[in-house]
Amino acid sequence: MQNRWNEQEAQNLSSDINKDLALRVYSSRLLGQDKSLVLHGGGNTSVKIEQKNILGEMENILYVKGSGWDLETIEAQGYAPVQMSHLLKLAQLKELTDAQMVNELKTHMTLASAPGPSVETILHALLPYKYVDHTHADAVVSITNTQDGLERIKSVYGDKVVIIPYVMPGFDLSRLCAEIFPRDSHSGTIGMVLMNHGIFSFGETAKQSYDRMIDLVAMAEDYLSEHQALEVSSSYAETSLDTENLDINQIAQLRQELSKKMQQSVVVQQQRTKQSLAFANHPQVASISQQGPATPDHVIRTKQLPMLGFNLDDYITSYTKYFEQASQTPHDGQTKTMLDPLPRIILDTKGGLLTLGKSIKEANIVADIYQHTMDIILRGTQLGGFQALPSQDIFDVEYWELEQTKLKKTGSAPQFSGEVALVTGAVTGIGKACVDSLLARGACVVALDILPEIKTLYDRPDFLGITCDVTDEDTLTQVLETTVRTFGGLDMLILNAGIFPGGCRIEDLPLKDWQKVMNINLDANLSILSKAHPYLKLAHNGGRIVVMGSKNVPAPGPGAAAYSAAKAALTQLARVAALEWGKDNIRINTLHPNAVFDTAIWTPEVLESRAKHYGMSVEAYKTNNLLGTEITSHDVAELAAEMCGPLFAKTTASQLPIDGGNDRVV
Repeated sequence: MQNRWNEQEAQNLSSDINKDLALRVYSSRLLGQDKSLVLHGGGNTSVKIEQKNILGEMENILYVKGSGWDLETIEAQGYAPVQMSHLLKLAQLKELTDAQMVNELKTHMTLASAPGPSVETILHALLPYKYVDHTHADAVVSITNTQDGLERIKSVYGDKVVIIPYVMPGFDLSRLCAEIFPRDSHSGTIGMVLMNHGIFSFGETAKQSYDRMIDLVAMAEDYLSEHQALEVSSSYAETSLDTENLDINQIAQLRQELSKKMQQSVVVQQQRTKQSLAFANHPQVASISQQGPATPDHVIRTKQLPMLGFNLDDYITSYTKYFEQASQTPHDGQTKTMLDPLPRIILDTKGGLLTLGKSIKEANIVADIYQHTMDIILRGTQLGGFQALPSQDIFDVEYWELEQTKLKKTGSAPQFSGEVALVTGAVTGIGKACVDSLLARGACVVALDILPEIKTLYDRPDFLGITCDVTDEDTLTQVLETTVRTFGGLDMLILNAGIFPGGCRIEDLPLKDWQKVMNINLDANLSILSKAHPYLKLAHNGGRIVVMGSKNVPAPGPGAAAYSAAKAALTQLARVAALEWGKDNIRINTLHPNAVFDTAIWTPEVLESRAKHYGMSVEAYKTNNLLGTEITSHDVAELAAEMCGPLFAKTTASQLPIDGGNDRVV
């Protein structure tokens, strides 16, 4: 367990905020940097600060991590300031519903714009220390989640920590700690363990609290090491990544079925690593993977389909039963409807780990959590048997009032949430603008371009840039396989890649130049369409294709025979595809842009030359259409994105100009 504290960094913190709060932010970020301690919003930290209120009176304020903030990136504004006096009075109550607790916390903040305080705010307040840190340390959870976890934790820490039996986070946990901690703590107490949940440390300085957390977790790691249960990956059976992989058609079909059940598109991401393959092929995986999550915070994110070897028919049967049970889930006489029945995890003997989400961010979070969960399960198994929370406790968390309220408040998703688009010729101009428009609408985007810059165009989980020559059929096959394994399928296709050669009269046009234009502007698109069809027809909202045609289709110009003929043939190909694929619920429409000057071929020099040729200023040349308006790449991209949306849901085989009105076309 690495101690990341740097005294020089701590001394050089910004003076723009309270020093105590600045140190709170600094040490919290150190905790957040270690994924074995904190994952995706888990854990929380606090500091107690005495400060003047608007009346000039001194009062004690608890600054506690607010909802929606991640410790790794938290800022000072991520802490909710709550009046300590009121929190200590609340801790003395015998009963308080979660809804009442949330209301009391929010109404006693000293800053209305601050985020909602953690549900463990009262617990942080009653611990008599200036700084309090709470993590879900893998090593500690690995020990507590065993059949004899209590005895093991006692042997690890002796009387250095107070041990609290599991109670669901919220007021009841705070009340229990209020009873047990004063009774069992002493001057040598440096931490508190919540069984099946995590660990607390505390101190009078940020460094003391942080150091204690590192020391306590290191003690747990040492215990695991002594029992050959720390580096569990070394005990995995040898599993080769070269073995047969899961068929991508099965992944796409599974995604289609899950989207149908959820009545919305979902993302399916494959994480095929040595770790996931070994876990999926573990001789006891059928039992050890079905016991429940590592901590209550992971209940929703680690819901799992009870299938371990991929057979599509078996999966369909399995999750059909799963959804039926989820819609009306009885437990101890209770019958409740699960607001979010989407399973998050599938383990497959060939494919490793598949994670599902309503967005790629959600699927990635699930993958990160379960990578840690697999190690926790195997460590617990090595210690004699992993044991998660009892089913009633898992049920209570899943149907927890605050969890249900959070799900209800999720709000409407972006237009293309859970959907996947592929854009060709995407590094500049109209192609890049299409990428931007689709990302802005919530789609995951796979972007292709022959230029290597496409790979680093954006650094975000919903974007995948691939260097690709669209005339290479083998590369296109690999692209579609990568798309399905990364996002689960394909819903939208924007055919934009193409070249516009220099002007050349027919009598001077070499056949090889003609063939090159045809190969890129026409043949490559036929190949992409053919290869994408099996996945587009599985799209939950129907497959959508937008073809970038040209004004040259209805109104060709001299010197552009190859380009005009290729675009005309591409337009005709799109019309035939619309005829053939309508029964597959795939719609295909063509845009005919003209005079889009913010692209790579229109340099200032070229613009000036062409404007001069027509006796115009550059501005007049750029707006030389019936509406006197300039057409930008963004304009074209926005229309392309709209053609993939519900506004054009009943339109296919259309040809739509976007040119400001061209008298030759009209």
